[in-house]
Amino acid sequence: MKNYNPKNRYDFSVIEQWVSPNARVLDLGCGDGMLLNYLSAHKNTTGFGIEKNKDNWLMSLKNGLDVIQMDLESGLAGFEDNSFDVVILSRTIQSMRNIESIMNEMQRVAKVIIVTFPNFGYWKNRLQILKGTMPVSKELPFSWFNTPNIHLCTIHDFDNFCNSHKIKVVERHIITDKKAIKFYPNLFGALALYKLVKK
Repeated sequence: MKNYNPKNRYDFSVIEQWVSPNARVLDLGCGDGMLLNYLSAHKNTTGFGIEKNKDNWLMSLKNGLDVIQMDLESGLAGFEDNSFDVVILSRTIQSMRNIESIMNEMQRVAKVIIVTFPNFGYWKNRLQILKGTMPVSKELPFSWFNTPNIHLCTIHDFDNFCNSHKIKVVERHIITDKKAIKFYPNLFGALALYKLVKK
């Protein structure tokens, strides 16, 4: 296994707390595989990553990971029901076209679902919009013309989605600059992390 450097990824330690030792993990939109490597080193996990981008896929393979190159929008038909302990969608849901479909598939293939996303309701994002521009930040690093993000949402939006789709929020962790946010998280939280199960 190659060395990994989870620099500035405090969210990894939160996700680690939600993953049991020796768990089978499916990481959707795994990028370069840094999170899978982190969990393997800290929790002795096994499993797969799925990544659409060819360069990221090749980097994951070089890092010694089992990664499938495919588009998540095509579904997870290649995986049987409950074939994983945990399925993770980290900083990817905002770029999905059919969120209902992928959430249904995640509930089908794993017992526990972990979703993380940039909170569009964060006050710095709101301020940029008030100034007349689309937000650009550490969590939303793209400009309006080259962003892969098509379904940005707030914490309130995602809470409402889970409630209406009968998804139970087991635990929620909101962070900004590596600090946990308890006070008005939809306003002061930059990144949202959710541990979910089907009701």
